[in-house]
Amino acid sequence: MGLDTQERLLIEQRITNEASNVVVAYLLLIFLGIIGAHRFYMGRTGSGAAMLILTLTVVGMPITLIWAFVDLFLLPGIAREEREAMRQRLITEAIADSGQDRPPPRDPWRIDRSDRDQ
Repeated sequence: MGLDTQERLLIEQRITNEASNVVVAYLLLIFLGIIGAHRFYMGRTGSGAAMLILTLTVVGMPITLIWAFVDLFLLPGIAREEREAMRQRLITEAIADSGQDRPPPRDPWRIDRSDRDQ
């Protein structure tokens, strides 16, 4: 069972409204990247917490600097993955919801005997 055009447009609109903005993520990376703020914003709380903890140590600070530099190139892919996961979730929900409103399909080979007099 597929989705019609209106349902697909609504899903894409929700993705646009609810997904993380790459520009905001880059700004957080530039200004607060060493503490992992961009990772918290993108929903990667585990790696964001790791960056934050590493930054608090003297030995870990150079590691987080390199990590933040690498994230300059990884952010578009992270955003793409987030959008795709959200798209799949919303499509699955829309298909499940549309199936509840419709009666189950009737089997054309089944003889309905409920209308017959006994």
